[in-house]
Amino acid sequence: MSKRRPYVRSMDGWWKKNPFFVEYMIHESTALFVAAYAFVLLVGLIRLGQGEAAWNGWLEAMKSPLSLVFHLAFLVAIAYHTYSWFVIMPKTLPPIIVGGKRVGPAAITGGGLLAAVVASIAMLALVWRIAL
Repeated sequence: MSKRRPYVRSMDGWWKKNPFFVEYMIHESTALFVAAYAFVLLVGLIRLGQGEAAWNGWLEAMKSPLSLVFHLAFLVAIAYHTYSWFVIMPKTLPPIIVGGKRVGPAAITGGGLLAAVVASIAMLALVWRIAL
């Protein structure tokens, strides 16, 4: 009696074969930048709790050229993550009916992006006001 080997489908690079999955994986990988920046802010909060010297040391570290490069990378990744999140939103939401008409995908994406920009500007203004 011959033994058959079970069929094992290769999982190497499965996502590279379909542009939809490539975009999905890029979107999901940018979430790592969001988590990394949350960790940077958490370290800042811990340093703030440790006293003025620790806080000032953290602030100086945030002004270093390497830190500025990382912040630029974080900004680009988080901006793309935000954009792709709101592009996906109309596909994941149940139909939204306003005034008897279905709200289109462009309005949902545009509204989400506008809300994100307004919230970012408000937060920047708040931080700017506190810093001065």
